[in-house]
Amino acid sequence: MTQSDVKSYAISYLFHKALADQEKANLSLELLTNNAAGIGDHSTGDFHQNLDEALDLLVDARDRLEVLNSLHPELKNQ
Repeated sequence: MTQSDVKSYAISYLFHKALADQEKANLSLELLTNNAAGIGDHSTGDFHQNLDEALDLLVDARDRLEVLNSLHPELKNQ
């Protein structure tokens, strides 16, 4: 494996991890805001914490994608 291969795999991993985190956050927010069954027996404190965590993950994932796309414009085609 060449140095170029390692770099390519590393960038691809970071990009796809950020995409997966974005989808995970979107799913969590969808369940928490549109599906009462997703709340279950949790307290409102748990519910608020889950909302905060989902939003934080979404913001973080989008920030990572923005940085990766600015450093590696070729990723926008993936």
